[in-house]
Amino acid sequence: MTTKPLIDYFKNHLPLNEEEKSVVEEVFKERRIKRRQFILQEGDISKHNTFVVEGCFRMYFVDEKGKEHNLQFAAENWWIGDIGSFHSEEPSKLYIEALENSIILQIKKEDQLKLFVDYPKFNRIFRVFTENALVSAQRRILQNISSTAEERYLDFSKRYPHFFNRISNVQIASFLGVTPEFLSTIRKKIAKS
Repeated sequence: MTTKPLIDYFKNHLPLNEEEKSVVEEVFKERRIKRRQFILQEGDISKHNTFVVEGCFRMYFVDEKGKEHNLQFAAENWWIGDIGSFHSEEPSKLYIEALENSIILQIKKEDQLKLFVDYPKFNRIFRVFTENALVSAQRRILQNISSTAEERYLDFSKRYPHFFNRISNVQIASFLGVTPEFLSTIRKKIAKS
């Protein structure tokens, strides 16, 4: 099993001792996911927290008209999941789909809670992850209500340059809340500048 990237990720926040490394190897399960395969679909209860070892995912919502709205992308060393469904144990309204063949590590909710009790260091680490996710969500909400589409695109390209060769323009447009045609217009305008 390939837990080394996750152990390295944890070590960037707080060093792990041998016992803590060993428990990571025990409670996180590796899965290999094919491109276009779902790890969560609307109506499922999110039972895992997911760390991306290799590959790329998108999390999205489908509205009543059938339009997809991308909420998050995740690539190597990122976490992805429906945190609301995971914690409430209620059915998800979201989909998480692999955009590439991928390798993930997943932990079940009950194992994560036990990890927090038995090894408080992980409680601190996951609290920081959650705080970072909240900061990111607030930044995105503020951008959506106060920035132009061009400003949102420029910020996306600055923050996530590694996604441009991995995610289609249609998906980027959905994430930014614009049509693919409008995104194309923005890109042409920026290229001329």
